[in-house]
Amino acid sequence: MLEEEPLACRILRALAEAAAQQAEKISRSPTSATTGMSLPRLGKRLGQSASVLMRELTHLGDATLAGQRGPGWVQMVQEEGRTVVCITAEGLAVARGLAGGDERAHAGGWAVGKAGSEQGL
Repeated sequence: MLEEEPLACRILRALAEAAAQQAEKISRSPTSATTGMSLPRLGKRLGQSASVLMRELTHLGDATLAGQRGPGWVQMVQEEGRTVVCITAEGLAVARGLAGGDERAHAGGWAVGKAGSEQGL
């Protein structure tokens, strides 16, 4: 039986794919400057509720939890009254590592792997 990929990995992959698609769209039409993915769209794509995603995104962002700053792989911003989730350069590096088949991708002292969402190293 195949193990399901951790939600953190699925989020990073989805945001990296969206960023690549948006970069292509922006290169064709410079007036299209939207970046990131709305929280409801991300939830629908991953089959998760907004509250589940918000908890996971908090751990993937740069918020300080229990005295430890997060890896800063994603940012949540408000655009025209909606929450938009954007992947950072550091998050893209981790997503590329995941796409390359690394069982554990590392960046900035954090790891995302099959064992769980993320762990400080």
